[in-house]
Amino acid sequence: MSTTLEIQIKTLPNEPGVYQYFDKDEVIIYVGKAKNLKKRVASYFNKNHENGKTRVLVKKIIRIKHIVVNTETDALLLENNLIKKYKPRYNVLLKDDKSYPWLCIKKERFPRVFMTRRVIKDGSEYFGPYTSIKTVRVLLDLIKELYPLRTCNYDLSHQNINEGKYKVCLEYHLKNCKGACEALETELKYNDSIKEIRNIIKGNFKESLEKFQNMMMSFAEKMEFEEAQKIKEKLSLLSNYQSKSTIINPSINNVDVFSIISDETHGYANFLKISNGSIIQSHTTEIKKKLDETDKELLELFIVEIRQRFESQSPEIYVPFKVDLGENLKVTIPKLGDKKRIVELSERNAKYYRQEQFKQIKIVDPDRHVKRIMAQMKKDLRLHEEPRHIECFDNSNIQGTNPVAACVVFKDGKPSKKDYRHYNIKTVEGPDDFASMEEVVYRRYKRLLAENQPLPQLIIIDGGKGQLSSALKSLDILGLRGKIAIIGIAKRLEEIYYPGDPIPLYLDKKSETLKITQYLRNEAHRFGITFHRNKRSKSAIQSELEQIPDVGKQTITTLLRKFKSAKRVKEASLESLKEVIGNARAIKVYQYFHPPKK
Repeated sequence: MSTTLEIQIKTLPNEPGVYQYFDKDEVIIYVGKAKNLKKRVASYFNKNHENGKTRVLVKKIIRIKHIVVNTETDALLLENNLIKKYKPRYNVLLKDDKSYPWLCIKKERFPRVFMTRRVIKDGSEYFGPYTSIKTVRVLLDLIKELYPLRTCNYDLSHQNINEGKYKVCLEYHLKNCKGACEALETELKYNDSIKEIRNIIKGNFKESLEKFQNMMMSFAEKMEFEEAQKIKEKLSLLSNYQSKSTIINPSINNVDVFSIISDETHGYANFLKISNGSIIQSHTTEIKKKLDETDKELLELFIVEIRQRFESQSPEIYVPFKVDLGENLKVTIPKLGDKKRIVELSERNAKYYRQEQFKQIKIVDPDRHVKRIMAQMKKDLRLHEEPRHIECFDNSNIQGTNPVAACVVFKDGKPSKKDYRHYNIKTVEGPDDFASMEEVVYRRYKRLLAENQPLPQLIIIDGGKGQLSSALKSLDILGLRGKIAIIGIAKRLEEIYYPGDPIPLYLDKKSETLKITQYLRNEAHRFGITFHRNKRSKSAIQSELEQIPDVGKQTITTLLRKFKSAKRVKEASLESLKEVIGNARAIKVYQYFHPPKK
């Protein structure tokens, strides 16, 4: 396997989606779906395949491309579309007669609701496609239970009804229909039922929920518990079904979808092509910024380039924000529904492409990765220079005992553990976090100055305004105020505090800057807590041994050096104690832990 392929596999997301394998001629030779893209694709290369064709396929794979989707159902449907479009050599081509079922609300007076495998562009509404025929039948059964609708295919025009052309059938007498053919039901009331059915199919239960509850209660009051249970079971099944797919929607036709996300140095743009209600093409690329271009500028360039490259004639595009592309192209910024979900899907693909690029850069070009992280932190934290050297402080004390502090150091965004430092608090009595912070910051930078060691570009204080003010006092005394950037991070809402600014900064919860800052804070806390715990344990051990009459500190030190813990001293035999500390003292220690029985 080539290094390029290996890197591509390592950086695939653990998300549902569709993968495409290309050969040396850039021809798609296989399309597959996956619940987890990374695991599925890796499995082709991690094991020996018994099937000869599979072994040949794996040898021919030169490049991998993937599209992230929302669910396994979406992956199944997208796989089907791509196989039909590209007809890859190693895929089984599904025939059209194996198409998926849809639910149709027919465009007619007194609309029928039925299942179909054919989508006809006659203005009717189609919902789906559904990967499970059982789901469609459950839906139809539920609709029949709740709404008596006509099943006949009569033309129920005003004229035909007024002339009495039709008569009610057996369905009316069975109470499965209210007799619209003889004007026994108004069109307004019938359409109210259709509106509620549309909501059920879409999964919007709010408007209909009260009606369902009333029906169940009505059956229960009449002691018809079986009927009430049937409705309850169908509602339960309904709540678990995948109502529809964001991959295929017949109302979205011949459209190009574009989106972009960016950081300090690059933009990552995605293109999805929708034809006949299906995604048939996906392309994502990285755009290097030259002059700090905006997302709007980059996306406009990307749209023009991609439409020319792929010779797209689509009259409409979906984008996440306004772009200027002339008057001949319809630009839509969806706000809700399937159109909005398609744009969100495009953004997800751009986001995952960006993450994969970061992972690949980290492996292939670590220097570029560090530069990008540092540039992002400088911007996000409003610093004057990149924080190549960061130090973070945290205090640890439990119920005021053994107060200690920790300083952890990150260089180029990574822990520099050889530079970590522990501090025993010397000048503070009792649990005073503010005074303790003032002491350790002063001691740290007084020493660095005395030893002519390099100072950090950023100091992070674990705590809010109080701890930050205490640290600032020490920097003032040492003449370092303004020479080193310093911030405080409060635990509760992850607020970032700056000197002299009462209003905190809130970083994006998903930003890398916040994640690195949290990692620093958590590492300082872990390092401090470990030191504090060890100190308390040592103190507890020593205090237990110190209770033994006529046994001094030197004897205790000798015992701990040999037996490592008070527990082992307690379990030691008299003979082994004599070997270490002599006869007289061994008897005193042994009898303390094993007093003679009276």
